[in-house]
Amino acid sequence: MTATTTPPLVLLLPGAGYGRQAPLLWWSHAIAAGYGAEVVAPTWAVDAAAKADPVAFVEGAIVTALDGRMPDLVVAKSFGSYALPWAVRHGVDCVWLTPVLTDGTVAAALAGCGSGSLAVGGSADPLWVPSAVGTTRAGLHTVDGADHALEVTGDWRRSQRLQSDVLELVDRRIRTLASGGDPS
Repeated sequence: MTATTTPPLVLLLPGAGYGRQAPLLWWSHAIAAGYGAEVVAPTWAVDAAAKADPVAFVEGAIVTALDGRMPDLVVAKSFGSYALPWAVRHGVDCVWLTPVLTDGTVAAALAGCGSGSLAVGGSADPLWVPSAVGTTRAGLHTVDGADHALEVTGDWRRSQRLQSDVLELVDRRIRTLASGGDPS
């Protein structure tokens, strides 16, 4: 009898206007699936109620999407970073793509992340303020010249190269997860 292993579970969280079809999440999903991971990717519409209490909104969506399970990794874009307090409480490693570091709750939670987590933002993104985090064991990676979409306005070639570099970071983290290795 051969033992079966459960594939890793990756939770993919969108931004407010940056869904699964957008490049960073599309390719993150493809990377995870390529390593045999199961991907859970809820969708949402960010309305006034969601904006009024984004942490509760995102946590509610996570609980519904996971249906009692716990992910091995979260990959989240922008508004999805309101899952940071939840992830820290549950000890789940994450890749945060352009987290909203101008929000004190998000910045404080990122400070509490472990070394298996990574946050990526662009130097031209007003929401990427790594100094707001203070000390953290998570990796912080700034993409020079990139905006909140991790793109460089007016330069699609450079944008594509920069996003490819970011996706290499996602690939490395998911590959480590899939191989059962230590992310730190």
